[in-house]
Amino acid sequence: MSDILPALEAAGLPPAALRPPEPRYLEEPRGRWQGRAAAVVAPASTEEVAATIRACAATGTPVIPYGGGTGLVGGQLAGDGPLPVILSLERMRAIRAMDAEAGTMTVEAGAILADVHAAAEAEGLIFPLTLASQGSARIGGLLATNAGGVNVLRYGNARDLCHGIEAVLPDGSVMRTLSGLRKNNMGYDLRHLLIGAEGTLGVITAATLRLFPKPAATGAALMVVPDPAAALSLLRLARARIGEGISAFEIMHRTGYDFLREVGPEIRHPFEAPPDWSVLIDLGLSEGQAPEAALEALFAEGFEMGLVTDGLVAQSEAQRGEFWTLRETIPLANRRIGAISSHDISVPVAAIPGFIAEAPRRLAQIGAFRINCFGHLGDGNLHYNVFPAPGRTPADHEADRAAIKRCVHDLVHELGGSVSAEHGIGRLKVDDLERYGDPTKLAAMRAIKAALDPRGIMNPGAVLRP
Repeated sequence: MSDILPALEAAGLPPAALRPPEPRYLEEPRGRWQGRAAAVVAPASTEEVAATIRACAATGTPVIPYGGGTGLVGGQLAGDGPLPVILSLERMRAIRAMDAEAGTMTVEAGAILADVHAAAEAEGLIFPLTLASQGSARIGGLLATNAGGVNVLRYGNARDLCHGIEAVLPDGSVMRTLSGLRKNNMGYDLRHLLIGAEGTLGVITAATLRLFPKPAATGAALMVVPDPAAALSLLRLARARIGEGISAFEIMHRTGYDFLREVGPEIRHPFEAPPDWSVLIDLGLSEGQAPEAALEALFAEGFEMGLVTDGLVAQSEAQRGEFWTLRETIPLANRRIGAISSHDISVPVAAIPGFIAEAPRRLAQIGAFRINCFGHLGDGNLHYNVFPAPGRTPADHEADRAAIKRCVHDLVHELGGSVSAEHGIGRLKVDDLERYGDPTKLAAMRAIKAALDPRGIMNPGAVLRP
């Protein structure tokens, strides 16, 4: 700390870029970790980011890149080791370029996702990455974690929505590969190396994002299904009848509805009695196509096949919004109940019914729990969260936390899945990466880290053990 503060001042950073470590930089949404910092630097340009990194490299000071602070695996906090510099991208929010003809937008890493949505929509386009924290999540963090969200089924993860990046590497040099070219085979594609690296190989400072035409007509439906196997069959039927017009296909369990009734927030509930299983289907169709008619036809055919027992088709954009409010508010209700152990997992889509059936049986050998399983059925990503029984608290199960996590993750691994689907590794899942990751891949990752960041200053402790 005695070395880095003079070094930052000597780097020529303006006073506006240097600030004390306020509490908001040292907290994370789930309250599991408390961060530490020697200082917070909030650069206003890529050159100021580079100057900060050079100062940290010269003094061996760790650097923790910080976006919107919405990460759920502790990647934005350092709880031990030398005091780091928190590098906040919050002042770098500019939209540098918009090319509506090419369908691209170049933005700085601190741009908030909701603002990117608004800028695209002003041109009659969409940036389809959509998630509950879009009012605070920033582009740099979303790329650094390869964020998913609800539209992966149709548009892909964050890396699929990025044509190029600008980044500052651990020695302070700047890599500029912001081209919007769809075809560019000039050597290694280092864009994909830094996307998903969680700030351990450098700091993304800007990105050229991929935009899409805004669907002419949108629609949504909530359909009650007998079980997850029926939900998968309904998804297959929907793809056969509607094709690429399906933007999202979400599954929800009754526990999510129950939690909303128990602790709020107060929202309108679509069904008088919460269904055991339901799916939220969202469509975006071309001119001349009618989402309501397509969903009504899907419901009728699904009902005849025994795949659907009840449902509602949104009759307006407002009602479609109500359906999505229900889905996106479930995590808030989860937080109010308080999970013992939360799991962001993915398994092969065909294995989802088997996983959902087997996991409770295994968990019952540990204790009595409530389980809220919901998520992105179309891409195999489930949020499988374990809660205490009524009348008990997560603190009552502190001794069970590790066993619960191991139970769920072992089953995911047996089925050929991933214990980190869209939230990243951060600091929370370093042990899991070592336990379940491919040894050869881990060795290659360590070699890349050593080559690009030989002093180990970039987000030490995240993804790879120091």
